[in-house]
Amino acid sequence: MDYPALTPLPPGFATTVASLHTVAERLVAPARKPQNEISLRATPGGFGTPFFEFEGAEHQVRVEGGELVHATDTGERRAPLASLAAAAEAVAGLLPADAELGEEPLAVDAAASRALGAFYGFANALLTELVDEAGEAEAATPPRLWPEHFDIAIELGDEAGGARANYGASPGDESHDEPYLYVGPWSAEVSGELWNARGFGGAELGYAELIASADPGAAAIDFFRTRKDALAQTSRSEG
Repeated sequence: MDYPALTPLPPGFATTVASLHTVAERLVAPARKPQNEISLRATPGGFGTPFFEFEGAEHQVRVEGGELVHATDTGERRAPLASLAAAAEAVAGLLPADAELGEEPLAVDAAASRALGAFYGFANALLTELVDEAGEAEAATPPRLWPEHFDIAIELGDEAGGARANYGASPGDESHDEPYLYVGPWSAEVSGELWNARGFGGAELGYAELIASADPGAAAIDFFRTRKDALAQTSRSEG
């Protein structure tokens, strides 16, 4: 399978991610609240809502480069991600009346934003492949991008047997300066060289290691499959 290409992260990536995390929580997810659903997804060039129905029309709100885009079946409205208030002009009528929108500048670099979108697209392709491979008993969930943690993830595996885990991709956090892929078992106690995560019990594969590999897509899917197989083997041995 062909996966979206990854490139070295541009300067200011972490600063842009922090600002876009705020945008996801304060603008993009709340715009879908009329449907009472906050989960987002990877979209071309960035992230956003799926299409949803509101007042008889189809809507999608997404980040694309340095802009917030509000697409409907009749066209698009765009606003620069200069501040929450400036960007909110693209989604007028969708946000709750009590939305807190400030004029403080957002530090969104368009190139860094597109790099984040490429990472989410890469992860979405991997996670979709895992879902497609999963058996019915593994009860795989679709890839969802959660605004609270700003990661994209699925759940997969036999929970009763101790093999269920979160498989996902984070753009970075307090323990990680760069994006990484992860596997986080729900209940299995894991140890050994496969389980190298910092800050949580599980496994991680960092961005620098990914782009240094000859085939980042192959390295990434092998990372997920190897941990999935290890959890399944642990479940069988304990059963």
